Amino acid sequence: MKSKLRISKMAVLAVALSVVAAPHSAAQTYPTKPVRMIVASGAGGGLDFVARLVGPKLGENLGQTVVVDNRAGASGSIAAELAAHATPDGYTLILLSASLVVYGMVNKTRYDLFRDFAPVSQVAAAPYILTVNPALPVKSVKELIAHAKSNPSKLNYPSTGNASLAHLATEFFAISTGIELVHVPYKGVGAALPDMLSGRIHMSMLSVGSVFSHVRSQKLRALAIATATRAKVAPELPTMIEAGVPEFTVTQWHGLLAPRGTPRPVIERLHREIGKAVQQPEIASRFAVDGTEGIGSSPAEFAAHLRSERDRWAKVIKLANIRTD
Repeated sequence: MKSKLRISKMAVLAVALSVVAAPHSAAQTYPTKPVRMIVASGAGGGLDFVARLVGPKLGENLGQTVVVDNRAGASGSIAAELAAHATPDGYTLILLSASLVVYGMVNKTRYDLFRDFAPVSQVAAAPYILTVNPALPVKSVKELIAHAKSNPSKLNYPSTGNASLAHLATEFFAISTGIELVHVPYKGVGAALPDMLSGRIHMSMLSVGSVFSHVRSQKLRALAIATATRAKVAPELPTMIEAGVPEFTVTQWHGLLAPRGTPRPVIERLHREIGKAVQQPEIASRFAVDGTEGIGSSPAEFAAHLRSERDRWAKVIKLANIRTD
């Protein structure tokens, strides 16, 4: 009887130890197959740029291919819903931008960004930049404001969807300067660019990483940058504050989330490899060309950043009276 009892206790202990060791074992062997990175935008925008630059290096660090899967629409909400229902094993991740945080504050979604996901790392950040099509007869923020006031509701701007960061930032600019603009939502920056370059879209407030190559080629004219101090990528550009719009700073960021329940050791492994990837000289230098900065923050730091962004843009949503679709 005592012998059976000892065997039973040993069996229970073995099971308990295996449960404790399982996450660590998962981290040691992870990944054993390709990792899917769902990108909350279409091809051609700043988020896609970050994914396709960092993805291969992350895959190299992990020893497996990272497959970039673009899912455009609803400011990234379509991608988020897909990722939220994925198995939480580290093989499905989502790369998102600030737009997805603000979208969920205005629209009803079948997921909760703060409940259904585990933060991994903020990957990169890029300031917003105010640009116009060169055909528009303005060369400064002051001239743009004057032109808009003379032509109320005649100038339009793009966004990556209702309640996206581009939508909120541009409406905040309009409110701050007393002008009226027409909002034209797209499924992503890549979808908006043809109209921006052709002149069907007059102006834009988007991330430097999304549009600066077109500024360099003079297909778009930059008027100001939404940073607190002048940016290294374009030191000749005034800040929005210098241009006469007080306290106007906007930064687009890109971060990685995993479905809630993903083993903590896997989260930590992903965070470490992201940090290594964005610090690689070839990636850092390519980021710098378009005014983007690699971050590689910890899961805790990224979680705090997400909460801070939610609180900040909630005030703008109320001020601009942004409503659901």
